[in-house]
Amino acid sequence: MTSTMTGVRMRGSVLALVLLCLAGVHPVFAQEPPPRIPFVAVDVQGSLSNFPSADQDLAASRGMAVAELPGLGVGAQVALNIYPFKWKAVTFGFGGSLVTTHASQTPNPPVEGVRSSDERFRSYVPQFSLNFGNGHGWSYISGGIGQSTWALTPEGQEGFPPDSEPLKTINYGVGARWFMKNHLAFSFDVRFYVIDPSTPYQGFPASPRLRQTVFSAGISLK
Repeated sequence: MTSTMTGVRMRGSVLALVLLCLAGVHPVFAQEPPPRIPFVAVDVQGSLSNFPSADQDLAASRGMAVAELPGLGVGAQVALNIYPFKWKAVTFGFGGSLVTTHASQTPNPPVEGVRSSDERFRSYVPQFSLNFGNGHGWSYISGGIGQSTWALTPEGQEGFPPDSEPLKTINYGVGARWFMKNHLAFSFDVRFYVIDPSTPYQGFPASPRLRQTVFSAGISLK
C-alpha cells in the first residue's frame, strides 16, 4: 500500500510539473508581431568623403596643380525622415539630409610650386526612400535631387567666386539602422553625389561633372 501511495504521489507530482511548464509556454500565434518602422527618425553621423585627388579638369578649373588637391575629407551629416505609410514589405520614406565635409593639405616638407589648399563640400538634398524591416532595425535605398557647393581654394586665392555657386546635385545611396534600445540605434549610410559642372570664370574652364562618395556612421533616434 505504501508503494501504491508513493506511485500516486509521484504521478501527481509529474502531472503538476507538466501543467506548470505548459502554463509558462506561450503559443507562437499569441506572440506580438515586431513593431512597424516608426513615423519619424533622425540621424546624427560623422562622415568621410573621398575628394578627387587626381582630377586634372578639377584642378584646372581653379588654376591648381593636381598635386595641390587635398584628397580625403571628414565632416558630419544630419538627416530627418518620416515614414507615413507601408505597402506589403516596403515602407515609404520622405525627408532630407545636410552633409558638410572638409579637407586640407600642406606639403610637409614644403615642395616648390605646390601650395597648401582647402576643400569644402556642402549639400542639402531631399530624399525618397524604400525601407525594409521593422521598428527593431531596417535597411533602405534612397535618392533625390538638391543643391550643393564645392569650395576648392589654393593658398593665396581665397574667395574664388564659383565656390559659392549652388550646383544641381543628384544623390543616391543605401544604409541601415539597428536599434540597441527603444529609441537609440547605430546607423550607417553610403551616399553618392553627382554634381553638375560649374560656370567658367575669368578664363578658367568650368569644373567637370563631379562624383563625390560620402561614408557616414553614427546614431539614429526615433
